[in-house]
Amino acid sequence: MSETLKVLAVVGSLHEKSVTKVVINHVAEGLRETGSEVDLLDLAEENLPLVNTDSTFSADYYGPLKKRVQRADAFVLGTPDYHGSVSGALKNFTDHFWQEFTGKLFAPVVASHEKGLTVHDQLRTIARQCYAWSLPYAVSFEEKKDVINGEVTSDSFRERLDMMIHDIRVYGGLLAAQRTADLAGKDPSFMARLREKN
Repeated sequence: MSETLKVLAVVGSLHEKSVTKVVINHVAEGLRETGSEVDLLDLAEENLPLVNTDSTFSADYYGPLKKRVQRADAFVLGTPDYHGSVSGALKNFTDHFWQEFTGKLFAPVVASHEKGLTVHDQLRTIARQCYAWSLPYAVSFEEKKDVINGEVTSDSFRERLDMMIHDIRVYGGLLAAQRTADLAGKDPSFMARLREKN
């Protein structure tokens, strides 16, 4: 894997003192240390209106963000667990795109006091509907147990994040290489529908 892996790390919490942001920054730094290129997208700072299918997909306002999404090989998606679901901010982000996710890797991280399993399932469903891949395991954490005063404090959680960082780099890189080959090739694959657009 000679190409530098490009990762878009998304903070899906709008909370000013977001523990989700703390963890996403930790993962981003770990990925940078492995040689990956990381673009941090904080949805609290991004002016991304709610999707309106009458106007959104032809509007210019999300053009710059669309380029950032297209450029990424993998996505770290951080969200709090809100009533067993992803945050509205993260859901709105994923609603804006679909083809841009095709053939790429999703790596969800969920802040939850109940393991966030339904949230992970929803993000896997979004990945599947967009022809994306998702890590086969869940990474969740608890505020005041795993993250305290703006730092990842739990050794077991830090080890799980290290595993995820490794897997994003390895499997994100493999998928990116295969995606490039499928787009350039002529063999039948689910990437074939994007060939004429690239």
